[in-house]
Amino acid sequence: MGYDYDVAVIGGGPGGYVAAIKASRLGAKTAVVEEQALGGTCLNRGCIPTKVYAHAAVLINEIENAKDFGIDAEYRLGIDRLRKKKENVVERLKNGVSFLMKAHNIDVIRGKASFIDEKTAEADGRRFTADKFIIATGSKTFVPPIPGADLPQVMTSERALEMEKTPESLVIIGAGVIGLEFACIYSALGSRVRIIEMLPELLPMLDGDIAGILKRSLERKGVELYLDSRVEKIEEGLKVVFSSGGKVMEADCDQVLVAAGRVANINGVEALRLNIDKKGIKVDDFMKTNIDNIYAVGDVTGGIQLAHAASYQGVIAAMNALGQRKPADLKSVPSCIYTEPEVALVGMSEKQARMKYGDIKVGTYPYSASGRALTTGDDTGLVKVIAEPKYKQILGMQIIGRCATEMIHEGALSIKNEFTLEEITETIHAHPTFSESIKDACEKITG
Repeated sequence: MGYDYDVAVIGGGPGGYVAAIKASRLGAKTAVVEEQALGGTCLNRGCIPTKVYAHAAVLINEIENAKDFGIDAEYRLGIDRLRKKKENVVERLKNGVSFLMKAHNIDVIRGKASFIDEKTAEADGRRFTADKFIIATGSKTFVPPIPGADLPQVMTSERALEMEKTPESLVIIGAGVIGLEFACIYSALGSRVRIIEMLPELLPMLDGDIAGILKRSLERKGVELYLDSRVEKIEEGLKVVFSSGGKVMEADCDQVLVAAGRVANINGVEALRLNIDKKGIKVDDFMKTNIDNIYAVGDVTGGIQLAHAASYQGVIAAMNALGQRKPADLKSVPSCIYTEPEVALVGMSEKQARMKYGDIKVGTYPYSASGRALTTGDDTGLVKVIAEPKYKQILGMQIIGRCATEMIHEGALSIKNEFTLEEITETIHAHPTFSESIKDACEKITG
């Protein structure tokens, strides 16, 4: 039987369009189905636009601290121009993805896809067949069932980038990655920011020493943290009622941002007997579902919710859909948090490593001892390296401070290739750089 396509990818985000490009490069006739805009949430409403705002926050902080370097400077924030800059960046990258689709002869089908059967789907009234399907429909914002969450002044992260003026007071529900990034952005833009978080700690995947530095930094910026707290309701006005420390408290504000996480965006698959749990579509190490010709990648699988992980999985899925057999190796996926200071991590945390290996080796190096950090006037930060005891193989790395999101790839490369501490310490690192602090942290262990 002839099919319209060898591979059809449902979803044009970083998992989907990368999977389509790989499939095309392997010789497959390929299509991508996208309901909204190519690039998905990451490019259009998430990773990219928020980093424009985050960079603006960094610039504001640089200007405010310029006097320490003998520079007297003033600024005036133009929120309309900032939003326009964000839109220009997004549009340029969207055009780039569209160009890649044309360059690889990939058909782009506009509309919301629904499966008819295992080999057939339709979108916007157009029915098409494919030998293999890759589902890459991503995730959507989770809004908890809080009374008043549907009030017009309550927004999700997508709307937070479209405000026409900076709110005087902002309450953020959730101290996850999204909530903390927006807290840093809007505190720099001049808002009073309060965060209400159910958990007793910030970002449980971080070790306590790294999380502690971030917490103190947020507090110095004036961000008010209410951990181990629960939002009871949001009243018209706008007032957030929450319980904290056994007391019922109230927070008046201009805007509320719900940043309670994201959930798999599963729809249009009702005709299939896919194995789906509460997190998402279940897949094996080869990104294949329980149906032989259907694969799934990225957030929709309920695993790591990161654009670069989705892109990697998309490549793996395309290769396996076209006859190869390559498992996904996710042990060295770095995570980056664009707060100020930045946070990045890869591999095992100290707690995870101790549970598996017992007497592990841990080395830390503070930015306060880094010549490069001191030259910038910002010595808030720490590099932490975790290694197993026998061969001193690197198991994990966590960094907080300037350039953390750029530096973490040395840790990812080390874990991927099973490097030891000595292989890092014996590698010449340039001076003065932030990256040499990784070598210094390793040397704290090796002596």
